Amino acid sequence: YVVSRKIEPFYKGGQVKISQNGEHLFCSCGTKVHILCIATGALVHSIEQDDQEDISTFVLSDDDEILVTASRALLLKQWEWRDEKCSRTWKAVHTAPVASMAFDPTSTLLATGGCDSTIKVWDVIKQYCTHNLKGSSGVVHLVKFHPDISQLQLFSSSMDYKIRLWDLKSSKCIALLESHYSAVTCLAFSADRETLVSSGRDKICTVWDLNTRAVKRTVPVYESVESVVLLPEGVDFSALGVKKSGLHFLTAGSKGILQLWNASTAACVYSQPLPRHRAASEEEAGEHSLVHCALVPVRDEIVTVSAEHNIIFYDARTLQLRKQFAGYNGEVLDVRFLGPGDSHIVVATNSPQLKVFELATSDCQILYGHTDTVLALDVFRKGTLFVSCSKDKSFRVWRMKKTGRVVCVAQGLGHANGVGAISCSRMKESFVVTASQDCTIKVWHLPESLSAKAKAAGSEILHAHLTEKAHDKDVNSVAVSPNDRLIATGSQDKTAKLWASQDCSLMGVFSGHKRGVWCVQFSPVDQVLATSSADGSVKIWGLQDFSCLKTFEGHDASVLKIVFVSRGTQVLSSGSDGLLKLWTLKNNECVKTLDGHEEKVWGLHANRQDDMVVTGSSDSSIVLWKDVTELELEEEQAKQEEQILKEQELSNLLHEKRYLKALGLAISLDRPHTALTVIKAILKETSGKEDLETNLLKLRKDQKEAVLKYAVAWNTNSRNCHQAQAVVQTLLKHESPESLLQLEGINRAVESLLPYTERHFQRLGRLLQATTFLDFMWQSMRLGDASRRDEDMST
Repeated sequence: YVVSRKIEPFYKGGQVKISQNGEHLFCSCGTKVHILCIATGALVHSIEQDDQEDISTFVLSDDDEILVTASRALLLKQWEWRDEKCSRTWKAVHTAPVASMAFDPTSTLLATGGCDSTIKVWDVIKQYCTHNLKGSSGVVHLVKFHPDISQLQLFSSSMDYKIRLWDLKSSKCIALLESHYSAVTCLAFSADRETLVSSGRDKICTVWDLNTRAVKRTVPVYESVESVVLLPEGVDFSALGVKKSGLHFLTAGSKGILQLWNASTAACVYSQPLPRHRAASEEEAGEHSLVHCALVPVRDEIVTVSAEHNIIFYDARTLQLRKQFAGYNGEVLDVRFLGPGDSHIVVATNSPQLKVFELATSDCQILYGHTDTVLALDVFRKGTLFVSCSKDKSFRVWRMKKTGRVVCVAQGLGHANGVGAISCSRMKESFVVTASQDCTIKVWHLPESLSAKAKAAGSEILHAHLTEKAHDKDVNSVAVSPNDRLIATGSQDKTAKLWASQDCSLMGVFSGHKRGVWCVQFSPVDQVLATSSADGSVKIWGLQDFSCLKTFEGHDASVLKIVFVSRGTQVLSSGSDGLLKLWTLKNNECVKTLDGHEEKVWGLHANRQDDMVVTGSSDSSIVLWKDVTELELEEEQAKQEEQILKEQELSNLLHEKRYLKALGLAISLDRPHTALTVIKAILKETSGKEDLETNLLKLRKDQKEAVLKYAVAWNTNSRNCHQAQAVVQTLLKHESPESLLQLEGINRAVESLLPYTERHFQRLGRLLQATTFLDFMWQSMRLGDASRRDEDMST
């Protein structure tokens, strides 16, 4: 398995920006700014501070070209964000972190508002500070340039709740706009640049005349407003039942809904209905409040950001939900594939809400219903009906419609404690088994009407058909066999048990684990049960005699989840050490350890096609793993075929005496022995030395590096040292010292060549001495023969 995709936290609060072309979403996350593709939800770029300091604020220029980040280390950085490169870093000159930033309409001036009560204006092109504006009190949390470039004016707001208007020509505050008596959160300008709307946490919006700088109208909005958006005039809101034309603006705040207001009449002309899970009396400024709202003209959408870190896109004319991204998931407790073609995943995090992700677009639905943390999930065979259980002592049945929308169709009540484990019937959508901290298991029959397509969405109340006290301690896991006849349970009491699904009668007990059993799973093909435990082991049990057939030991910590994969021939286990291990049943081996998480892996599920696995962990990340066994086999086969063809080609080249091409091919195959054979063949030729020089000098730099590396190895053997020395001699003779020094690994090569070359010279020296002695003997013998001949002649 290899990681095919990761769904990780990309937004933990702070700013969110949309590019002018509507293609990218920018959001801060600690020391990073993440940039997502809005169409797919995929993370395309990630800008990270080198100093590991959190980003306090960032700004994107109107032409989408310049991204500037401000860190708590009082540094400003300008980024080429498409290449993830920092093009410039400079000191902010503020004595406290920068709280707000804004570009002017020309993208040449940058204003920074600091926590030190000052505002600096920077010339981005010439790279210097042009203004230092003093006079604000407290943190300057809002700066905005006048939309009319010719005005050269800057608006700001700080902790004294006043809006200041600065003239950049004189560097003076020329007006104080006083209306709010709480923090001013947003400023929005009309298209004709004559009207300004300001919003505040004092539950009012003020409409200002920019020419006279006087209040035109005060609009009470009855909620703490975080963001206001002025909509272009002439927009058709007939879909919302709004007849009147004129200037309208949207507000987003503590109520968690968008409200449309008529600026001239101060009337709320449309208000989004409150979701069913929230009562009208619910306290304001809670977890559902909206913290940001913006218009995306290119997409004709309104984007809002909630306090729960969800980013939601609405149609600008109908305010209908189009898309939603979940910026932060929290601790993932369970995850399952969902949909007829496993097109979605459903995720249980440490919250009462469920999240359903469409894998193609990253669109996220948030399912409300449970009132406490959801602990476990399971999906029926067809993939459209699934169940969830929670600490709120209940379980719920959900159905996915053809449109992809998910609704709750039933609810089961009856357990005395939180429901920690749940399993569905495997053959038909007929029953559900739940297990609880009250040590019982319950079987719930589902009425046929739940799976009926025509049934309207509604939450039907279910009652348990069978209840049985299963264990002496918490029941951690429950599973239904592939034929729906058996139920297995695993408990904190170190045992797993087998039950008949028809009447919940006990059929046997699996004893052998030294600590609590975390997970039980039936094999899809054999009559065996797999269990995983806090003792770090995975055991395979026979269902006939309840004996332990195999034990897999390899995890250093608790094994939290197991799943059968590869059509029942392998088991994949996940541990609290963040590791996954793949075990082959046939030979009891761990064939692969996968490291994709940093903390406990609670969620593990394989898709119906058996080629993908999804995991969810306490580190807030969800990883999709793809089975690449067949791909790897195909690649290996293709490599072998290519190798055979190249070897045949090499043989042909040597036969045809095309040595240069043969040497190049041997280097590309990384075959030192074959390269040696080629060099030997060259040296055997009549003009071998000259041919070797010619061929070696025609090689590329990287090929020369490879031959030099081979020569170092050949030089260690006296049989091949002559070829090695011939290569080294050619390189030293024809390459300049400068070009030799540029070769990779030249230092190591010289260090390795020297001792062996010295040894070869000593050996040759001894050989030369020996040959000199032979020559002397031969000369002596010749002299002796000559003297005898002379004696014979004289006699």
